[in-house]
Amino acid sequence: MTQYDINVRQGLPTEMQTLLREYPRDDWPDHPNLAASTRNWLGAHSSFRQLAAILQSDTQQVIDKTLAQEDHAKRLSRFGNLLVHNLHGHHHWEDHSFFPELEEADPRFTRGLEMLETDHHEMDGLLENLTGTANRYLKLLHLSPTDAERELSALETHTGGIDRFLTRHLTDEEDLVVPILLHHRLRG
Repeated sequence: MTQYDINVRQGLPTEMQTLLREYPRDDWPDHPNLAASTRNWLGAHSSFRQLAAILQSDTQQVIDKTLAQEDHAKRLSRFGNLLVHNLHGHHHWEDHSFFPELEEADPRFTRGLEMLETDHHEMDGLLENLTGTANRYLKLLHLSPTDAERELSALETHTGGIDRFLTRHLTDEEDLVVPILLHHRLRG
């Protein structure tokens, strides 16, 4: 069995792009088999990308002193909570419901779906680290603003890591899953 290092993987492995070559990304929006449920799933991915980018950008702005710590704290709480809770729910549904449906429809891609599930487990760890660092930062803002400022470097590392990992993972996931859905006319 081929192992894929999730920390160095750059895009979907070539052997998993079989259907992507037949159903390229640029053709998806106008494809007659692109169901509303698939559009909603892609929309959720878009919102995850936006939330991760906001967390990264806001943290960089507070480091650069172009965003007030109080405003950053409110946005970090709100958008961080949305990202963490919604990603956990989304990945749980994919792992336990959606991916088994896809595997049954096209067993050729079992290894790719397993790879995506492995990404989900890695993402859980990244989200846990982000949550811990963000909570520590938010507490320190009230207890010791100077110490909170020192925590920003760690927060920036975690928000940047999530942003990069999520961007790559979601692209891989879409490149594997959407062609399966289009090819087998699923979710319509």
